[in-house]
Amino acid sequence: MGKVAIGVAVVCGIAVAAAAAVVVHRKTKKSGRWVKAMEILKEFEEKCGTPIPKLKQVADAMIVEMHAGLASEGGSKLKMLISYVDHLPTGREKGLFYALDLGGTNFRVLRVQLGGKGRGIVNQQFEEVSIPPSLMTGSSDALFDYIAAELAKFVAQEGSDFKQSPGRQRELGFTFSFPVMQSSIASGTLLRWTKGFSIDDMVGQDVVAELAKAMERHGLDMRIAALVNDTVGTLAGGRYNNNDVDASVILGTGSNAAYVERAHAIPKWHGLLPKSGEMVINMEWGNFRSSHLPLSDYDHALDTESLNPGEQIYEKVIAGMYLGEIVRRVLCRMAEEAAFFGDTVPPKLEEPFILGTPIMSAMHQDTSPDLKVVASNLKDILEISNTSLKMRKVIVELCNIVATRGARLSAAGVLGVLKKMGRDTIKGGEKQKTVIAMDGGLYEHYTEYRECLENTLNELVGEEVSRTIEIEHSNDGSGIGAALLAASHSQYLETDES
Repeated sequence: MGKVAIGVAVVCGIAVAAAAAVVVHRKTKKSGRWVKAMEILKEFEEKCGTPIPKLKQVADAMIVEMHAGLASEGGSKLKMLISYVDHLPTGREKGLFYALDLGGTNFRVLRVQLGGKGRGIVNQQFEEVSIPPSLMTGSSDALFDYIAAELAKFVAQEGSDFKQSPGRQRELGFTFSFPVMQSSIASGTLLRWTKGFSIDDMVGQDVVAELAKAMERHGLDMRIAALVNDTVGTLAGGRYNNNDVDASVILGTGSNAAYVERAHAIPKWHGLLPKSGEMVINMEWGNFRSSHLPLSDYDHALDTESLNPGEQIYEKVIAGMYLGEIVRRVLCRMAEEAAFFGDTVPPKLEEPFILGTPIMSAMHQDTSPDLKVVASNLKDILEISNTSLKMRKVIVELCNIVATRGARLSAAGVLGVLKKMGRDTIKGGEKQKTVIAMDGGLYEHYTEYRECLENTLNELVGEEVSRTIEIEHSNDGSGIGAALLAASHSQYLETDES
């Protein structure tokens, strides 16, 4: 072989070796990145651990806070608000009742015709109205005049299939989903606005009195029979359909719970004990916190950067507003530290709250063999294309970790409430049924979350007790529930139920 040929062979050999080295280096770099990404995921999974003993500690911590909140105002992170609802609907209520549900940028007006014992809701109608943004930051009179005018219009359209008993004043249940300090079943002062409302002259005023004055200005003769929180409304709606309902939980954008407490077990209650001996307590459980809650660095960062740092810690790990955001934060770290999506961090991934919980739920519940739903959501929402099946499987696993922790911690909260009511054991052979009314988009639409919550609760109480506990979907507590509470607190109640 000539010198030239040998030279070429040597050069080619070097080139091949160099190319092979580059490939090996790339593979090593790639596998190094993958190992790092898996480390991040594993570490997060460990931080989110919810073994049964830990969940029982969370439930016990919840009970301690419940006792403290019932003992004195401000005695606990749990407000344990007295709702002044001391008798829930029985199913025997009769007549026509209205509800007004104000909780965001829209409000709803409803009417329901109740048929009395055995007949339930005979007829119902509702209308949704959006609130002009200018009224959300204007004056109290302007907002309530607008609402009263729409309510008067709705009443004027009452058809012949709705029957008001002659000589009776119409009655209304008012759901007002903003922080209120209630002083009776039909009065409460606004503590502060949330959700984009800011009407300064309204803070510290009685919201029922403001609505009543506006209705009077519009010539609307209607009595406001009950001021209601949506969680208490869900409990009322559940009880109307099922006499065994004693607690309610909302799992939606936010989360809350309410339950029936023995009136003598509320030390901060200084009034006369109600005839029923019972009082519905609005727990405001989203604000629960405990050293037993399994929190990661991502949760602490989310809290620090939120509008209400240090508040609503429990809500921030279980509720719909936050689950997708936790997933995004973990993915962001995997992109930054393990180049999970390539050499640059996808810009969209850095946008807070871009990954909503409905998207997370769709990815988590993707049953297609090649995880098409995950791929299309990554492409459409985060503008990330060309993901491998292996990567998509990791994303599904991450969604599973976040949803499982949230669902299992929700179940621990439910156990806390059951224990406080003495329903976590079977006493002396009695098999009292306990039904929990649940509502909210997270519970209704995120199947994996719902099933995990229910399975965990069964695991926590054991097989025998789990046969006495039922979770029931109770729809539209903030609307129908308010109308039902107007009925059970009607000024004409005696004549209906006699």
